[in-house]
Amino acid sequence: MKRRLYFLLPTVNHAKTIHNELLLARIEERNMHVLARDDISLDDLPEASLLEKSDLIHGLQLGFIIGGFTGIALAMTAYLTSMIVPGWETASMSGIIVGCAFIGSWTSSMVAVNVQNTRLKEFMKDVNSGKILYMVDVPVHRIDEISDLVQSNHPDVSVRGVEHTIPAFP
Repeated sequence: MKRRLYFLLPTVNHAKTIHNELLLARIEERNMHVLARDDISLDDLPEASLLEKSDLIHGLQLGFIIGGFTGIALAMTAYLTSMIVPGWETASMSGIIVGCAFIGSWTSSMVAVNVQNTRLKEFMKDVNSGKILYMVDVPVHRIDEISDLVQSNHPDVSVRGVEHTIPAFP
């Protein structure tokens, strides 16, 4: 199980130094994500992907739930209509429910991909002012070790907390 640590850094050079220190601490680069203002060049740092920048995962989950409930309502309507109107055959109720859930997921994910990640909202004022947001996913048993590593070597870096739920497949 992993947790995401957030650090606010004053410059890209700080980010490069911390990136190298984390690599030496055996944190894989695929578990590091850097977010900066568009006009700031990150060079070879691992830029945050669409999954980190947008609300795609949340939108997908929400659409699945809303679509599923819509499918249940449509399936019940089809079933009741088939009881009232002779000659109407019921469609597969589970097919309607699953179909609506997937259509809801797809539709809401298309909207959510254009919405900024709500989890990053608290950091965006600092990012827009020129700071660098460094996100690193670490195993639970290494949270204190990695936080201490960054804090002890870089007193000007702001440790901004731990996220307890990260996607299982970033």
